[in-house]
Amino acid sequence: MYQASSSRREFLTTTTTGAAAFVSSGLSSGLFAHAAESDWIELFDGKSLKGWHKNPQKIGHGTGGIWRAEGGAITGEQDPPGSGNGGILLTDQKFGDFELMIDMKPDWGVCSGLFLRSNDKGQCLQMMVDYHDNGNVGHLYGEGTGGFNTRAFDVNGIYDDDKKLTGITTDKHKSAKDVGLVSSCTPEEWVKAWKINDWNTAKVRIHGKYPKITTWINGQQVCKFDGETSTNEKYGKDREKILETIGTDGSIAVQVHGGKGWPNGAKCAWKNIRIRPL
Repeated sequence: MYQASSSRREFLTTTTTGAAAFVSSGLSSGLFAHAAESDWIELFDGKSLKGWHKNPQKIGHGTGGIWRAEGGAITGEQDPPGSGNGGILLTDQKFGDFELMIDMKPDWGVCSGLFLRSNDKGQCLQMMVDYHDNGNVGHLYGEGTGGFNTRAFDVNGIYDDDKKLTGITTDKHKSAKDVGLVSSCTPEEWVKAWKINDWNTAKVRIHGKYPKITTWINGQQVCKFDGETSTNEKYGKDREKILETIGTDGSIAVQVHGGKGWPNGAKCAWKNIRIRPL
């Protein structure tokens, strides 16, 4: 979240218990087929941060965070751990219309995000990776662009006696129409698709002046958004301002959220990052 906008993460000050867990049907088929391998550009070489940079000036989240290439992945954490000082890591190259594939493994409790069309200030269209109680992974948020939010439900943890995460529940359910989406998966479908304590593969497709954005997790379509026709109240009010602020292209970025809500020593990891311009 960009500090100047309204917070989307109540976990920074409060937590709640979740509702009952859902059981769902199998994943949608055919949604995760790759295009020809030659069409894709690798954004991470698996061993260095070549082609990436931290936010060059302090932003709402902090001076940048700690970013490393380790174990074949990019990892991010606060600098120093537990300090509240976060930031973003951005691609040097900018992209407008594209499909993006990325594997992610956030530690439970972290508040991260996948930034689309981002500038160096972190103003962007974001796929939320708010992996904590009262969180959401896969819906969209206007980072530093008025704070529009399309989450159709929150996720919450199920814990064992040692307070270790054993499952996910959801609550605060809303319809796709209520949040200004063309469509959203059901909470049951999301819970079925997500793999706890493991790598999860996200896919994002974005195109258009007023962006059309679709997100998937492990082949399950999570949401579809149309910036030209969305009835999301905050987005509609700020549509032209958002376009003026971030334009139609920008960096891909990943986030370490600032503030004390990020657990001390926790990380978010990313790998197999590749993009296909449209």
